[in-house]
Amino acid sequence: MSTVREGSTFKRCTCRHPDTRTPVGARCPKLRRRNGTWSSTHGRWGYQIELPPTADGKRRQARKIGLASQEDALGELAHIKILLETAHQDEPETLIRVADLIQTALRARTPLPEVEEVKRRINLGVDVRTTVPTLAEWLTEWLGGKPGLAEGTRASYAGHLRNHLIPHLGHLPLNKLQARHIEAMFATIEENNEHVLECRESADPQVRAQAKGKRVTSLSTKHRIRATLRSALSDAVRSPELPVTVNVASHARLPSCPRKKPLVWTADRIAKWHKDGTVPGEVMVWTPDQTTAFLTHARKYPWLYALFHLIAIKGLRRGEAVGLPWRNVRLTDGQIDITTQIVQVGWRTITSTPKSDAGSRTITLDATTARVLKRWRRHQLEAKLAAGKDWVNSGLVFTRQNGEGWHPAEVTDWFNRIGKAADLPPIGLHGLRHGAASTALAAGVDVKVVSAELGHATTHFTQDTYQTVFPDVAKAAAEATAAMFTAKRTPTAN
Repeated sequence: MSTVREGSTFKRCTCRHPDTRTPVGARCPKLRRRNGTWSSTHGRWGYQIELPPTADGKRRQARKIGLASQEDALGELAHIKILLETAHQDEPETLIRVADLIQTALRARTPLPEVEEVKRRINLGVDVRTTVPTLAEWLTEWLGGKPGLAEGTRASYAGHLRNHLIPHLGHLPLNKLQARHIEAMFATIEENNEHVLECRESADPQVRAQAKGKRVTSLSTKHRIRATLRSALSDAVRSPELPVTVNVASHARLPSCPRKKPLVWTADRIAKWHKDGTVPGEVMVWTPDQTTAFLTHARKYPWLYALFHLIAIKGLRRGEAVGLPWRNVRLTDGQIDITTQIVQVGWRTITSTPKSDAGSRTITLDATTARVLKRWRRHQLEAKLAAGKDWVNSGLVFTRQNGEGWHPAEVTDWFNRIGKAADLPPIGLHGLRHGAASTALAAGVDVKVVSAELGHATTHFTQDTYQTVFPDVAKAAAEATAAMFTAKRTPTAN
């Protein structure tokens, strides 16, 4: 029997005495060869070491058997000794907790705790016995502990957890997560993107079917996924009960995500779209003439025209327009207070306040838009009288024929349908808002006014995104600049 400091190693087997059937243990002759050395094929190695007493003063040992070699037994014995030495000798409570940790691991037949991890917990002042949750456990607890989240934001976070973070990273202990793991997740997501795109373009119907119902995860979505993880890890770093000191999501690399600026449907772009279906950008807007053509066609749909007119002229968001109550409209003053919005979560909708302080705002109506809303109000009141008790008193400005509010997705469907019927190039409904902003700036409206009416937090965003969207505005600026140089080259008369 060999001894390592206070501990010792030994070898045992499971043989029993042929007469009494009692365990032979260390006395089994098969444990050694004829020359006295240990047999490599019979018996298993073990170790034992005296641990510090329990909190109530009881003696205890760390004992384990079943190891393949004496070297393995000596290695674990040395590991336990180092763990005990890690605890400061002048802090008996910490020494007891480290011993508890060792004893728990041996009883559960799990690996001994890592020395560096125990050191880190001691230095952080965290109870070394605390079980570190997996990322899946922490993310679930983190989201459940945020009761004040807007429902749309909660749904977005939950989607990131369910679709990406937990499937790819959830098995990792929270304190083992590294930036390289996060980058590997995004690499896998990109591989899935390529597979979906390849399947969509395949001539084989069975291959195309593999992409059915699957979406490509955009770069902007990847950035939002990382932001969700970064927020969860920030709370983990702040928690005194968790041995997490670094927010590794902040160090995970992703390509920069430049703001998508709107592109206008010029004649050349429309010609190419007619030829091969190419849409040159993710965010497209109509020219003022194209928007006018859309609104002219939308007049055929009196239950929707005023809604689309207000979005196109004043740049309301879809949820703001759909959720606008009459109590916030002052037609005599020509003003509308934006204080509510309808948010779509899946197919379900909820009414909430705007996300930011800037989103809560008052917009001023031009005379034409005020007249459109007044005509619509008369039309709606006439329909209410005709419907009688069947009228739904939603209190909303824009409703169906029975007074019930519109579902946001249905408004989008109608917008796409009317745009197609008007033979216009495709834009998203949000493109009407972009067009309103671009037109206002092109008309010379002060950027501060435009920013405030759109509900932007800063004028920098408004100006950077929408300035000189229309080619004729950019051309006018270029000509004006060139004219200054031309004027300098013209000789003055004597």
